[in-house]
Amino acid sequence: MTTIHIDGNNLTLEDVVAVAQGECTVHLSGTALPRMRDSRALVDEWVEDGKVMYGITTGFGEFSNVHIGRDQLEQLQYNLIVSHAIGCGEPIPRHITRILMLLRANALAKGYSGIRIETVELLLAMLNEDIIPVIPSQGSVGSSGDLVQLAHLVCCMMGLEQVWNGDGTRPASEALAASGLSPVRLAAKEGLALINGTQMMTAYLSWTTARALSLVRQFDIAGAMTLESLLGTTNACDPALHAVRPHPGQQKVARNILRLLENSEIRESHRENHDAVQDAYSLRCMPQVHGASRDCINYVEEVLLREMNAATDNPLIFAETGRLIEGGNFHGQPVALAADFLGIALAELANISERRVERMVNGKLSGLPRFLTSQGGLNSGFMIAQYTAASLVSENKVLAHPASVDSIPTSANQEDHNSMGSIGARKAWQIMKNAEHVLAVEFMTAAQALDFHAPMTMGAGTREAHRLLRASVPHLDADRLMFGDLGASAELVRKNSILEQVERTIGNLE
Repeated sequence: MTTIHIDGNNLTLEDVVAVAQGECTVHLSGTALPRMRDSRALVDEWVEDGKVMYGITTGFGEFSNVHIGRDQLEQLQYNLIVSHAIGCGEPIPRHITRILMLLRANALAKGYSGIRIETVELLLAMLNEDIIPVIPSQGSVGSSGDLVQLAHLVCCMMGLEQVWNGDGTRPASEALAASGLSPVRLAAKEGLALINGTQMMTAYLSWTTARALSLVRQFDIAGAMTLESLLGTTNACDPALHAVRPHPGQQKVARNILRLLENSEIRESHRENHDAVQDAYSLRCMPQVHGASRDCINYVEEVLLREMNAATDNPLIFAETGRLIEGGNFHGQPVALAADFLGIALAELANISERRVERMVNGKLSGLPRFLTSQGGLNSGFMIAQYTAASLVSENKVLAHPASVDSIPTSANQEDHNSMGSIGARKAWQIMKNAEHVLAVEFMTAAQALDFHAPMTMGAGTREAHRLLRASVPHLDADRLMFGDLGASAELVRKNSILEQVERTIGNLE
């Protein structure tokens, strides 16, 4: 198993995915330790001197004007955590909570939070020992960061609440003891340092972005299969066309489709057909629609990489100048806007995919057997597969309403603008999961449609996609329980199996 050393500055999306999947251990980098020691030393010095500091020697939010004596500072941090751990709803998925833990540790490793090294090492030990807090997914308003979810995380570090461990859940205190770990007793500022931050929304967004970067290429493959099955033209992918409207994503999609359909006998069979000069938009405009979503996802990735390596708590301690600065780096607005944008981009990929599915099952539009069954009437074929895709894209349209345009005041109007980034990130994640299933429907539908063009061969890339699909989802000769077919196709999507097989054959798609 490999090891990642975090310093608050160099975490990548690939690192995040590896940690989510339990493929590596995580430790503090040696370069992070001096900065962490220096900032902690300043906190101890200021506490000793009786300096008034928000959340360290005062209360929180509306109580920031209440001074707390030195003999109560540890109790202050304990009370902060247990009072803020009041989430609800389904637990955050285990793999996303692993990301949350990594991201929080990485932010603290930057050395601006004034937390003890041993406290962060406990958090990483829990991650490495697979002691993963069970954290409710609802309750964050996205400022002052994801307070509720991070408080539940810290509760588990304190030996409270439940954790995932092994194949089930158990009390955190038991799991810590079984691994030879002791619960933390929070020193001054540590509770505040641990819960002020955007790591819950960023964890969801990082996983969703990683999936989106794979899905955009998979939608290109499915779209190329559909174009081929419907005897569409590749004229709309001509490089000259896209050179005069040079959006990067648009150009990449056009090149991908041409590569996927290279050497297709099906495509060549109607190249000189002048009866259908232009295809419907869902075929002709794939480069423009898929490409726009790609460009959006690339923007989200840029925001995400900055946020993953940012200091997002408050106040921050700058040891090199001896300053404590109170500000708003915990505010989730950058992530909130990116999450909404990502959800919209993924929803549009699913929207156009469902329209292509409709064209394949509609005999009046496709020229293929109605609902892709040879014995229609007795068999319904792929009729209801399109219903499922339609349901999912309609749900996505509701979910795509931006969360970031909403705000509601909290803490007696002291915190009077909140990002709702956690809601946006959870919505984007759900849209992504829905899009995976729409894509799975298009893959299995396109494979069925291509079967009717045998014995003509398919394109260099579409042939490999079809072959892999047929290894898991046989041709539908007569109606059968299609739930299993959809599940098998969706599994190929989630595991990137079709993408990897295609890229092994024709090289990496753009």
